[in-house]
Amino acid sequence: MKPTRRTGSAFDRAEAAFKSATTKPVEAAPKSNAVPEGKELVSIRLDRAVLEHFQEDGPGWQDRINAALRKAAGMDGA
Repeated sequence: MKPTRRTGSAFDRAEAAFKSATTKPVEAAPKSNAVPEGKELVSIRLDRAVLEHFQEDGPGWQDRINAALRKAAGMDGA
């Protein structure tokens, strides 16, 4: 049986060995900020006056709109 013949030059083999030793490992993709369970991002058009009413009390206005919609839909006990 004949011995296996190496292919490629010594330079090519050295270059491949160098690249494999110096290549950074692939990092895992960063976790995305998950939306809390049961919430979904939507786009909705509201009257300016309605939006201003809920924003008057500062941060949390989206939660207040959600609570008002739940109450209007008869879901306030859920």
